[in-house]
Amino acid sequence: MSETGDGEGSRNRRAQLCLDFVNTVDWRRSDRPEDSLAGYADLVKWARHAGALSEGDARRLLREAASRPGEAAAAFARGTDLREAVYRILSAAAAGRRPDAADLGTLNDRLSEALSRLRVMPRAGAFAWGWDAGDALGRVLWPVARSAAELLVSDEMPRVRECAGEGCGWLFVDASRNRLRRWCDMKSCGNRAKARRHYERAKAGR
Repeated sequence: MSETGDGEGSRNRRAQLCLDFVNTVDWRRSDRPEDSLAGYADLVKWARHAGALSEGDARRLLREAASRPGEAAAAFARGTDLREAVYRILSAAAAGRRPDAADLGTLNDRLSEALSRLRVMPRAGAFAWGWDAGDALGRVLWPVARSAAELLVSDEMPRVRECAGEGCGWLFVDASRNRLRRWCDMKSCGNRAKARRHYERAKAGR
Protein backbone atom coordinates (compact mmCIF):
# COMPACT_ATOMS: atom_id res chain seq x y z
CA MET A 1 0.00 0.00 0.00
CA SER A 2 1.76 3.15 -1.16
CA GLU A 3 1.10 6.87 -1.07
CA THR A 4 1.87 9.81 -3.28
CA GLY A 5 4.64 12.28 -2.49
CA ASP A 6 4.78 14.44 0.60
CA GLY A 7 4.35 17.92 -0.89
CA GLU A 8 1.85 20.55 0.24
CA GLY A 9 -0.96 19.20 -1.93
CA SER A 10 -0.45 15.69 -0.61
CA ARG A 11 -0.49 16.91 3.00
CA ASN A 12 -3.72 18.84 2.38
CA ARG A 13 -5.38 15.75 0.90
CA ARG A 14 -4.30 13.67 3.91
CA ALA A 15 -5.68 16.29 6.31
CA GLN A 16 -9.03 16.18 4.51
CA LEU A 17 -9.17 12.38 4.86
CA CYS A 18 -9.97 12.40 8.58
CA LEU A 19 -12.73 14.98 8.01
CA ASP A 20 -14.24 12.79 5.29
CA PHE A 21 -14.14 9.88 7.72
CA VAL A 22 -15.81 11.80 10.54
CA ASN A 23 -18.46 13.01 8.10
CA THR A 24 -19.61 9.48 7.30
CA VAL A 25 -22.26 10.26 9.93
CA ASP A 26 -24.97 12.59 8.61
CA TRP A 27 -27.11 14.71 10.93
CA ARG A 28 -24.86 13.78 13.82
CA ARG A 29 -26.34 16.39 16.16
CA SER A 30 -29.94 15.52 15.40
CA ASP A 31 -32.28 13.00 17.01
CA ARG A 32 -31.81 10.65 14.04
CA PRO A 33 -28.15 10.52 12.94
CA GLU A 34 -27.47 8.51 9.79
CA ASP A 35 -24.34 6.35 9.70
CA SER A 36 -23.19 5.34 6.23
CA LEU A 37 -20.85 2.66 7.65
CA ALA A 38 -22.61 -0.51 8.77
CA GLY A 39 -19.70 -2.96 8.71
CA TYR A 40 -16.13 -3.65 7.66
CA ALA A 41 -17.00 -3.87 3.95
CA ASP A 42 -18.45 -0.35 4.11
CA LEU A 43 -15.27 0.86 5.80
CA VAL A 44 -13.14 -0.57 2.99
CA LYS A 45 -15.42 0.86 0.31
CA TRP A 46 -15.28 4.28 1.95
CA ALA A 47 -11.47 4.15 2.11
CA ARG A 48 -11.29 3.18 -1.56
CA HIS A 49 -13.63 6.02 -2.54
CA ALA A 50 -11.67 8.50 -0.39
CA GLY A 51 -8.38 7.49 -2.00
CA ALA A 52 -6.91 5.86 1.10
CA LEU A 53 -6.79 2.42 -0.56
CA SER A 54 -5.99 1.25 -4.07
CA GLU A 55 -8.49 -0.93 -5.89
CA GLY A 56 -6.21 -3.95 -5.46
CA ASP A 57 -5.73 -3.32 -1.73
CA ALA A 58 -9.48 -2.94 -1.27
CA ARG A 59 -10.19 -6.26 -3.01
CA ARG A 60 -7.55 -8.03 -0.91
CA LEU A 61 -8.93 -6.61 2.33
CA LEU A 62 -12.46 -7.69 1.45
CA ARG A 63 -11.25 -11.23 0.69
CA GLU A 64 -9.32 -11.35 3.96
CA ALA A 65 -12.32 -10.03 5.88
CA ALA A 66 -14.58 -12.71 4.40
CA SER A 67 -12.23 -15.40 5.68
CA ARG A 68 -11.67 -13.73 9.09
CA PRO A 69 -15.06 -12.26 10.06
CA GLY A 70 -14.27 -11.96 13.75
CA GLU A 71 -11.13 -9.94 13.09
CA ALA A 72 -13.00 -7.82 10.54
CA ALA A 73 -15.71 -7.01 13.09
CA ALA A 74 -13.07 -6.04 15.64
CA ALA A 75 -11.29 -3.82 13.09
CA PHE A 76 -14.59 -2.15 12.25
CA ALA A 77 -15.29 -1.50 15.93
CA ARG A 78 -11.84 0.09 16.30
CA GLY A 79 -12.63 2.18 13.25
CA THR A 80 -15.86 3.57 14.63
CA ASP A 81 -14.17 4.20 17.98
CA LEU A 82 -11.45 6.17 16.16
CA ARG A 83 -14.01 8.08 14.11
CA GLU A 84 -15.97 9.18 17.17
CA ALA A 85 -12.82 10.08 19.11
CA VAL A 86 -11.53 12.21 16.22
CA TYR A 87 -14.92 13.90 15.90
CA ARG A 88 -15.01 14.79 19.59
CA ILE A 89 -11.40 16.06 19.53
CA LEU A 90 -11.96 18.28 16.49
CA SER A 91 -15.39 19.44 17.64
CA ALA A 92 -14.01 20.43 21.03
CA ALA A 93 -11.03 22.22 19.50
CA ALA A 94 -13.26 24.08 17.03
CA ALA A 95 -15.37 25.30 19.96
CA GLY A 96 -12.32 26.35 21.99
CA ARG A 97 -12.69 23.48 24.48
CA ARG A 98 -10.02 21.10 25.73
CA PRO A 99 -10.39 17.62 24.17
CA ASP A 100 -10.97 14.67 26.45
CA ALA A 101 -7.80 12.79 27.41
CA ALA A 102 -9.44 9.43 26.63
CA ASP A 103 -10.18 10.55 23.06
CA LEU A 104 -6.60 11.69 22.56
CA GLY A 105 -5.51 8.34 23.95
CA THR A 106 -7.62 6.50 21.36
CA LEU A 107 -6.12 8.57 18.55
CA ASN A 108 -2.58 8.13 19.85
CA ASP A 109 -3.03 4.36 20.15
CA ARG A 110 -4.12 4.14 16.51
CA LEU A 111 -1.38 6.56 15.48
CA SER A 112 1.29 4.49 17.21
CA GLU A 113 0.08 1.40 15.36
CA ALA A 114 0.09 3.28 12.05
CA LEU A 115 3.52 4.87 12.41
CA SER A 116 5.08 1.53 13.33
CA ARG A 117 4.11 0.36 9.80
CA LEU A 118 5.06 3.54 7.89
CA ARG A 119 7.97 3.00 5.49
CA VAL A 120 10.00 4.82 2.84
CA MET A 121 9.58 2.90 -0.41
CA PRO A 122 10.91 3.25 -3.98
CA ARG A 123 8.35 4.58 -6.42
CA ALA A 124 8.69 5.53 -10.11
CA GLY A 125 12.40 6.27 -9.90
CA ALA A 126 12.02 8.20 -6.63
CA PHE A 127 10.76 7.49 -3.12
CA ALA A 128 7.42 7.81 -1.35
CA TRP A 129 5.77 6.99 1.94
CA GLY A 130 4.06 3.60 2.07
CA TRP A 131 2.73 1.02 4.50
CA ASP A 132 4.19 -2.32 5.53
CA ALA A 133 0.67 -3.70 5.63
CA GLY A 134 1.04 -7.46 5.73
CA ASP A 135 -2.35 -9.06 6.36
CA ALA A 136 -3.53 -6.52 8.97
CA LEU A 137 -7.22 -5.76 8.53
CA GLY A 138 -6.75 -2.65 10.66
CA ARG A 139 -4.49 -1.07 8.04
CA VAL A 140 -7.49 0.71 6.56
CA LEU A 141 -7.38 2.99 9.63
CA TRP A 142 -3.70 3.92 9.47
CA PRO A 143 -4.03 6.74 6.91
CA VAL A 144 -6.96 8.14 8.93
CA ALA A 145 -4.97 8.24 12.17
CA ARG A 146 -2.05 9.90 10.41
CA SER A 147 -4.42 12.39 8.78
CA ALA A 148 -6.04 13.37 12.08
CA ALA A 149 -2.68 13.81 13.82
CA GLU A 150 -1.29 15.93 10.98
CA LEU A 151 -4.40 18.13 10.92
CA LEU A 152 -4.28 18.70 14.68
CA VAL A 153 -0.68 19.97 14.60
CA SER A 154 -1.03 21.90 11.32
CA ASP A 155 -1.61 25.57 10.57
CA GLU A 156 -5.05 24.58 9.26
CA MET A 157 -6.35 23.45 12.66
CA PRO A 158 -7.51 26.95 13.74
CA ARG A 159 -9.73 26.98 10.63
CA VAL A 160 -11.57 23.75 11.42
CA ARG A 161 -15.27 24.48 11.90
CA GLU A 162 -18.37 22.51 12.83
CA CYS A 163 -21.36 23.22 10.61
CA ALA A 164 -23.83 25.62 12.23
CA GLY A 165 -26.72 23.94 10.43
CA GLU A 166 -29.31 22.62 12.87
CA GLY A 167 -28.55 18.98 13.60
CA CYS A 168 -25.75 18.70 11.00
CA GLY A 169 -22.45 18.24 12.86
CA TRP A 170 -20.22 17.95 9.77
CA LEU A 171 -16.70 19.29 10.14
CA PHE A 172 -14.79 21.28 7.52
CA VAL A 173 -11.77 23.52 7.04
CA ASP A 174 -12.82 27.14 6.48
CA ALA A 175 -10.87 28.23 3.41
CA SER A 176 -12.97 31.35 2.83
CA ARG A 177 -11.13 34.67 2.54
CA ASN A 178 -12.80 36.27 5.56
CA ARG A 179 -12.77 33.07 7.66
CA LEU A 180 -16.48 33.47 8.40
CA ARG A 181 -17.88 30.34 6.75
CA ARG A 182 -20.55 28.78 8.97
CA TRP A 183 -22.01 25.90 6.99
CA CYS A 184 -20.63 22.73 5.47
CA ASP A 185 -22.51 23.56 2.26
CA MET A 186 -24.38 26.74 1.47
CA LYS A 187 -26.70 24.83 -0.88
CA SER A 188 -27.93 22.54 1.90
CA CYS A 189 -27.41 23.69 5.48
CA GLY A 190 -26.91 27.33 4.50
CA ASN A 191 -30.14 27.51 2.51
CA ARG A 192 -32.06 25.76 5.27
CA ALA A 193 -30.80 28.31 7.78
CA LYS A 194 -31.78 31.19 5.46
CA ALA A 195 -35.23 29.71 4.91
CA ARG A 196 -35.72 29.26 8.66
CA ARG A 197 -34.73 32.87 9.35
CA HIS A 198 -37.09 34.08 6.62
CA TYR A 199 -39.91 32.04 8.13
CA GLU A 200 -39.25 33.40 11.62
CA ARG A 201 -39.21 37.01 10.35
CA ALA A 202 -42.42 36.45 8.42
CA LYS A 203 -44.10 34.89 11.45
CA ALA A 204 -42.98 37.74 13.70
CA GLY A 205 -44.43 40.26 11.24
CA ARG A 206 -47.93 38.81 11.29
